[in-house]
Amino acid sequence: MTHVKAEIASQPDCWQLAAKLADSAGLPARGERVAVVGCGTSWFMGMAYASLREQASEGETDAFQASEFPHGRRYDRVVAITRSGTTTEIIELLDALDGRTPTTVLTADAGQPAAALATDTVVLDFADEQSVVQTRFATSTLALLRAHLGEDIEPVIADAEVAVRLPLPVHPALAEQITFLGRGWTIGLAHEAALKCREAAAYWAEAYPAMDYRHGPIALAGPRRVVWAFGEIPAGLADDVEATGAAFVHSRHHGGYAALGSWCGGRAPLDPMADLVLAQRVAVLLATSQGLDPDHPRNLTRSVVLA
Repeated sequence: MTHVKAEIASQPDCWQLAAKLADSAGLPARGERVAVVGCGTSWFMGMAYASLREQASEGETDAFQASEFPHGRRYDRVVAITRSGTTTEIIELLDALDGRTPTTVLTADAGQPAAALATDTVVLDFADEQSVVQTRFATSTLALLRAHLGEDIEPVIADAEVAVRLPLPVHPALAEQITFLGRGWTIGLAHEAALKCREAAAYWAEAYPAMDYRHGPIALAGPRRVVWAFGEIPAGLADDVEATGAAFVHSRHHGGYAALGSWCGGRAPLDPMADLVLAQRVAVLLATSQGLDPDHPRNLTRSVVLA
């Protein structure tokens, strides 16, 4: 078994541990104006959290790639997500803030520079990974942040326990391209699912807000292509996709997952974060079916450290 397969399967346990950190010092207080920063996967988790926090009326929340942080804006707190704690853009931003704005780092390694530069640090070392490709650290971070917002994580964990065992709704021999869609907080999950396919399998995957999909990207849809939606979907979207000949994957569609020969009907819809677990598993299958090693994707390293 690859490391990433084991790490994906361990997510329900990791989310349970992450939820116990919900009262950690340094997590945003109600009413604070917050910026969440990250790179790649961490940025996408920040996007999801920012939307959820505003939806919960906890305070204005923005999400940025660390390199694109707007230094002219005032925030009460900056939250930085970095698995390794060594990512160059995160280190440079924390150094530039230099204590002028309270900063909280969410990381898997408290011994690295990001933790030393932050005002507060929350360590999710139990969710660290050997694979270059991030799965459980990212989702555990989001589980922690959702729990901090007052969400009940137990049903989400139960859904994840189902997701690690469900038949996969996409078969590599029958699909040449996947487009992931989301609305609100699940837009970040859609971007993350597409990134997993690109990273692990060098596979053609894209992501868009679901409402914007019909404003151009639907031109990609057709036979042997898949459109996979997270969370709530716009009325009529499934019909529009299926009219193109593409397969539509959604946990609420027809009562379960249906695409390209796989079916799992008769159960309640999965939480979108558990749905992401399914997409992670698909990304690994897309890689291994081509003889690729998803633990060591080409051109990638565990952390981007620039000279």
